[in-house]
Amino acid sequence: MRFIPWFAAIRLASAAFVQTSPAPKGPVDQLIPWLLDEDQQLRGVAFSELIFDTTGKKVLPFEANNAVDQRVAKAISAACDETMKRFNASDSKIQNIDRINEVSSHFEDTLRELLNATRGLHCDFPVTAEGKLQRSGYPDLRITDLQSKRVFYLDPKLYVAGSRDSSFRTFYFEPKKSTNKVRDDAVHFVVGFEHAPREIRSGSSNAPWKFTRWDLVDFSRFTVRLKAEFQGSNRDMYRPEAIVASSEK
Repeated sequence: MRFIPWFAAIRLASAAFVQTSPAPKGPVDQLIPWLLDEDQQLRGVAFSELIFDTTGKKVLPFEANNAVDQRVAKAISAACDETMKRFNASDSKIQNIDRINEVSSHFEDTLRELLNATRGLHCDFPVTAEGKLQRSGYPDLRITDLQSKRVFYLDPKLYVAGSRDSSFRTFYFEPKKSTNKVRDDAVHFVVGFEHAPREIRSGSSNAPWKFTRWDLVDFSRFTVRLKAEFQGSNRDMYRPEAIVASSEK
């Protein structure tokens, strides 16, 4: 089953609702029943179809018998080995960082540096459809094999040992035209770096970060699910006209 874009889904929901209800409903009233039917429509969506329907670009499978794919995978593997070696060193700059979320950008920077130093490859941060550099969002790195012009996207992820089977969200993709960074038919890779749990010592510095393994994942068979979420900000909530009582000044 192909992924149904939002505008098509709303149109289908609207048509179905008109047939079963004599009273016209607004767009939100038509959308909610479709969102609630998540088991049928919103789970097991092929990532390749999501990318194509959102961007018009193909997710190409990694081909083990393709010389270009083999060459690039070998270069990425070497860069991952060197990156892990550097960051496991006691004098690594990441050893002074407390939160693992703040370490991710260092992995991106180092992988980019190493891949750019690899003969025949160019690696950089992908830009949006508007030509702007944006570090956040998928994907993090764009690799080009200069001879074939074949493009590879690479997205580094960090996770703690023992969490490989976790069902918590570790990946997201936001389908927006203005901030879209997928602009090529390309092979899509995620490289996951596993780290040991970090011991927090009372009254002393934390134990060092220790990265134990990495895995390069082909995303051509990846599936995702949509979690519907309606959002609001503090500005939306604390409007003067909506406040009915406040503490004494």
